Amino acid sequence: MRPSDAFLAVTGGLGFILAGLLAGYPLAEAGRRDARLALESQLVAELGLTDLCLSTEARYTRHLSQADLFSAFQDHPRSLEHFPSGALLPPPGILTSRGGPGGGEDRP
Repeated sequence: MRPSDAFLAVTGGLGFILAGLLAGYPLAEAGRRDARLALESQLVAELGLTDLCLSTEARYTRHLSQADLFSAFQDHPRSLEHFPSGALLPPPGILTSRGGPGGGEDRP
């Protein structure tokens, strides 16, 4: 047996073991992961926590579900967005829907 054959056999065996560990770990941890997720969901519900904090700079990008419709324009109604995170997050769906907030087409 040549040395390169032994190297290939060892490397292939180790690769096969690594692939098995990578494939088997999520299956082995599924029960524990589900239990932890249920506990975390219960904790969030009991404490009344908000959604995920995405950014720390502007208050309307911290918690998207807690933002006011006018908070992005709090300095002036026609002022430009000056926080970088505001450029990464889309406006709320109510602003981009046809007619805008309150169904703008039907408004006088």
